[in-house]
Amino acid sequence: MGNNGRVTRPASARAARLDQVCAAAVDVARDAITEVDPSDVGDHLQAVAEGDRLVTHYFECRLAGYRGWRWAVTVTRVPRSRTVTICETVLLPGPDALLAPGWLPWQERLKPGDLGPGDLLPTPSDDERLQPGYLLSDDPAVEETGWELGLGRARVLSREGRADTAQRWYDGEHGPSAAISVSAPRAARCGSCGFYLPLAGALRQAFGACGNFYAPDDGRVVSADHGCGAHSETLIETGESPVEEMPTVYDDSAVEAVPVSPATT
Repeated sequence: MGNNGRVTRPASARAARLDQVCAAAVDVARDAITEVDPSDVGDHLQAVAEGDRLVTHYFECRLAGYRGWRWAVTVTRVPRSRTVTICETVLLPGPDALLAPGWLPWQERLKPGDLGPGDLLPTPSDDERLQPGYLLSDDPAVEETGWELGLGRARVLSREGRADTAQRWYDGEHGPSAAISVSAPRAARCGSCGFYLPLAGALRQAFGACGNFYAPDDGRVVSADHGCGAHSETLIETGESPVEEMPTVYDDSAVEAVPVSPATT
């Protein structure tokens, strides 16, 4: 802070002054772009001061597939010299450049159905969805299986893994919000269907497998409140009336005249 009470900025915080000699070296900067044909270098866009006697010139890029990109050429000069030299040339994206999608690890790029015959999908050793099989589980089905066999699987679903699985199934095409479930009768829920096979363990209360050959979800895991039109208690209602309620119909053409003798007393 100066004696007059005003804040004095350090020299490093001050904006760099545009060096006029470097800023005027547009043709020098353009000639430095030797990676492509000169026709692929468009109009000069701007000159930006990067530091003392250090200026970057930006040129329009006309390469196919590089819409919005810019050639950047940085030039400089030594003190008290009017000779401009090239520091570097590079192709940079502009504010409206067409860019490729951000890179994602392969584990995050995978989607259901991507795994095909012969493909291998290794599971990370620290996958939070799994836990060692020798640990006590809060899923009774896991404990029961381990007891019966005397040994267990190397890893089993952890609580986080079961929660993620249950949420994914519930929000998917075999949950209550699926189109076929919404259009099904309100009472036609899988939990009350005779073809519903409940899962074992902690997911038993909410999910089961459909065993109806004619149902669109046959062989798939469905939520207990999922539904469709193939519910076991969906009975056929016929339009036929009971026999005792059918009206009596006479066919006059089939009536045969029978002579009746007077009754004797």
